Amino acid sequence: MTPRTDISAAFESALKWWDDAGVDTPDIMMPAKPKLRREAAQLPAAQKPSKTSIASPPANMDTQAIAQSAPTLHALREAITNFGAGDLSANATQSVFCRGNAKADIMVIGEAPGAEEDRAGKPFVGQSGQLLDKIFASIGLGENDIYITNVINYRPLGSRKPSSEEIALFRPFITRHVQLAAPKFIVLVGGVSLEAMTGQKGIMKLRGQWQDIDLGDGQTIPALPVYHPAFLLRRPELKADMWRDMLSLKARMES
Repeated sequence: MTPRTDISAAFESALKWWDDAGVDTPDIMMPAKPKLRREAAQLPAAQKPSKTSIASPPANMDTQAIAQSAPTLHALREAITNFGAGDLSANATQSVFCRGNAKADIMVIGEAPGAEEDRAGKPFVGQSGQLLDKIFASIGLGENDIYITNVINYRPLGSRKPSSEEIALFRPFITRHVQLAAPKFIVLVGGVSLEAMTGQKGIMKLRGQWQDIDLGDGQTIPALPVYHPAFLLRRPELKADMWRDMLSLKARMES
């Protein structure tokens, strides 16, 4: 008889595949691990996150105010690290903020950390991250030429797809992150990033189509949605689409 954990893993993997393909999938509630981050364990009992809840802010907490109060990228990193995001932060090893050059013209926004990113504390350091680096290298861009982060700064338990509530919870943080980094161009990697920054769904349909992101402060930044490299690892025949998207980015940079 197949163990229940294997069935859950297979089901989660199938949903992840369809989500990467641009098909809307339901949010999956995964059981919480018993081990909590040290910060969460030190909270008073009344403030400890529920083991059955998705990420949600404590009562009366204004995440918009928290994010906007950060005057620098360092302050924003500290605010996110100290932010209690329910099971999302309680079950993660640490927050994952960025890698690359914060002063680069190109900001890359992914979805959420995976297991390797959770351990390293940096985004896109696993197999898909290595492919992402090769993709940018194909148009002459190295780590010093790009600034990489994620919409969600904590690894969802089981590396599942972030829920719509979790995306909404962290949207003020990624918006502030973009405002402080002030890039000339944004690359939206995957469907979660596309939804969080534009409100649109369907990466298969919208990849390669430039979007204008209004940050709400009078600033508009052009953004290019592309496939997530994890999806390309499963669908290598679509790498030609990514190559065309990179050429589009290169042309936009040189115009």
